Amino acid sequence: MEIDHDDHHQDPMSMSAHLHRISRSRMREAFTISMKSALALLVVAFLSVFLYTTFSSTNLLLSCPCCDVLPHRITWPANETDAPTNISHVMFGIGGSVKTWDTRRHYCEIWWQPKITRGFIWLEESPPNNVSWPVSSPPYRVSTNISQTRNSSCWYCSRPSIRIARVIKESFDLGLTNIRWFVMGDDDTVFFTENLLTVLSKYDHKQKYYIGATSESLDQNVMHSYRMAYGGGGFAISYPLAAELVKILDGCISRYAPMYGSDQMVQGCISEIGVPLTTELGFHQLDIRKSPYGLLAAHPLAPLLSLHHLDYVDPLFPSTTQQSSLNRLRTAYNLDPGRALQHTFCHDLTRNWSISISWGYTIQLYPSLMTANDLEVAPLTFQTWRAWSDGPFTFETRPVDLNPCQQPVVYFLDGATKAGPSQTLTTYGRHVEEGEKCNLRGYIVAREVKRFKVSASKLDPKTWTKAPSRECCEVINARRGTGKVVEVKIRSCNPWESVSPP
Repeated sequence: MEIDHDDHHQDPMSMSAHLHRISRSRMREAFTISMKSALALLVVAFLSVFLYTTFSSTNLLLSCPCCDVLPHRITWPANETDAPTNISHVMFGIGGSVKTWDTRRHYCEIWWQPKITRGFIWLEESPPNNVSWPVSSPPYRVSTNISQTRNSSCWYCSRPSIRIARVIKESFDLGLTNIRWFVMGDDDTVFFTENLLTVLSKYDHKQKYYIGATSESLDQNVMHSYRMAYGGGGFAISYPLAAELVKILDGCISRYAPMYGSDQMVQGCISEIGVPLTTELGFHQLDIRKSPYGLLAAHPLAPLLSLHHLDYVDPLFPSTTQQSSLNRLRTAYNLDPGRALQHTFCHDLTRNWSISISWGYTIQLYPSLMTANDLEVAPLTFQTWRAWSDGPFTFETRPVDLNPCQQPVVYFLDGATKAGPSQTLTTYGRHVEEGEKCNLRGYIVAREVKRFKVSASKLDPKTWTKAPSRECCEVINARRGTGKVVEVKIRSCNPWESVSPP
């Protein structure tokens, strides 16, 4: 084979140019590969962020009940951050049970407004297929099975308590928009929502708040806690606090598993965040027995927010069912929510009478002059929750005198109407007790009064944003003899006016 010498003996300059071309080609290939790799990494990163954002804003992540930390975001609607709090800003989480719903649903249906109130009743299981869920009831959700949470291995835990404690988390994780407050309660809790909004509006919903009240019976507070809001009376948690609470709740519950109630578990977890209880006296756990009359007849200076344990106390009005009692109470409440059960008293010096009014509920007529210090104290018509004893309670009480001549003549609400654009008129009929034995002249004259008519201006809700102060009242037909009807007007107190007799 003849070899071409020109192929093996090239010019040195030609060889250098050839090598340079090869080097440049390899550099271009390397650069292309690097660019493709970088582009691939950018695509992967973009897809990761996209999928994370997409899935975190849906309920797909919520199917993981054991996940403590979810990507929650606080989003306030445009131009709505500083708007007044209304019912759409509140989400109710009601702990309930399929087993008790039929006997307790009327308590929720008294205050729930379909398509207006927001929230759910949380059940341990779905209702039977043959049961039609009432449209007048709150919609229901089924709680996550506790066996799917990290607390499943806790053999000594109260599973019903854990389930109810997690209602705040499950409510939050629904991701509903425009929520400022989460309000927790039981299926036998009656809320008074207009007053609840008035109270919540006092607080900055962008701060961390835990609002409620303790038990009335001291033994309950000793056994459970003085620092927690009792769940039956209901409590409110602001959105920012809820956002922190739900991240730690499942792990935190394990630390407080020996506790008796779900409300105590929730308080324990909130204490780890460092938020104390803000007390509002209008939440009523009603940890009492027998008649709640004395407590409601001398209601604290606070708007009525809730009533609980109504199956365990006498009806609010005598000779009626508890449901009928609540409906009657709400006839006055609907006219003037902020004034409901507000306690005031005045004196008729022409007849030496003391008149104690719990607006929209009852009037007590004493045929003697009593001091304000006595009248503002609750008559002891009830007993403690656990021991059925006459105390102690977390507020002052005074015993009901066994002497019939030291007891008041009692009247109960029997009518409530508007008396003008901003005026109300409530009427109260005399309640006749069996065996009225006091024959003193003063009592005979007092018992001749068959009815009270009480006029009042509608209470400005802003009243509850100011320092609390009891209003005054006056008898406006005092000079017309005794009569069968006494007319009373509730009004603001005049400067330097005293509500005690001279």
